[in-house]
Formats: sequence, C-alpha cells, structure tokens
Amino acid sequence: MKNALFLLAALMLVFCALSAGCTSPTQAEIKPEVTLTPLPTSDVTTSQTTGVTTPITVDTLPPEQFVDLQLTKERPDYTLHLLYNGGKGEISVQKIMMKVTLSDGQVIEQYMNDGQRKPRRGDELVIQGTRGSDRVEVFVSSAGKTYKAIDRPMIITFV
Repeated sequence: MKNALFLLAALMLVFCALSAGCTSPTQAEIKPEVTLTPLPTSDVTTSQTTGVTTPITVDTLPPEQFVDLQLTKERPDYTLHLLYNGGKGEISVQKIMMKVTLSDGQVIEQYMNDGQRKPRRGDELVIQGTRGSDRVEVFVSSAGKTYKAIDRPMIITFV
C-alpha cells in the first residue's frame, strides 16, 4: 500500500512538471529592435587628442532603454557620485561616461569601469568636484547608439 501511494505521488509530480512546461530548455533571447536612421552629412574637422573624447551623436534615452542613474554631490568634500542601478534597458548598456566641467574650467571625463566591461548594478563613478557649480553630463551607450542621460549643474547650497 505504501509503495502504491509513493508511486502515485511520484506520477503526480511528473505530470505537474510536464503540464507546467518545465522539462524543455528554452532558448529565449531578447533582441533589441534595430532602426536605421540616416545621419546628416556634415564637414568634420579632425584633431588628434589624447584621452577620452566626448561622443558626437547625442540623443535622449528612449523610455524602453531606461536605466536608473543617481547623481549626487557630497557636502563635506564636494565629490560627485554617479551610481548605476540598472533598469529596463540594462541588458543593452555598453558604456557609461561622466563628463564634469568644474567651476574653474577644468574638464574631467571618466568611463564607468574604464570601458573594460559592461556596467553592472552598483557600479559607481566618483570625481572630485569644487565648492562652486560643477556641470555634469552623463552619456550612456546602449544598443550601439550614444544618449545623453543627464546634463545638469551640481551646486551645494548652504542654509
């Protein structure tokens, strides 16, 4: 009797697994929709630079490729912190670059993870700011295109 009960329970488990579709491996692959848009022709002057350059094509990040970026300026030491928290479009994010124009005119550009790997949730960029107003621009390369995600001045007000 116990063997029959055990066999019945095992058959029910197998039946449940088969009906749930848990037995076949899936090859689900998310492919972003590719839309080709012609770029306008223009005269481009080339100059030789060292270091990181600002991306040329700049568009606003579409809603389906949204990523959560938190930008803060810390009060005690005026450091600028950019925290990447993933988001809807994190699977297609290739690079994140922060460009800071300090109040003294100095420009600092830095890639998240120095461009060696894709950004991961929790990655952070920290750049030393100034006491004055620092302009921060954040560029996200996603699905082969570069978007400007953030462009704002960072000011600490003393109350």
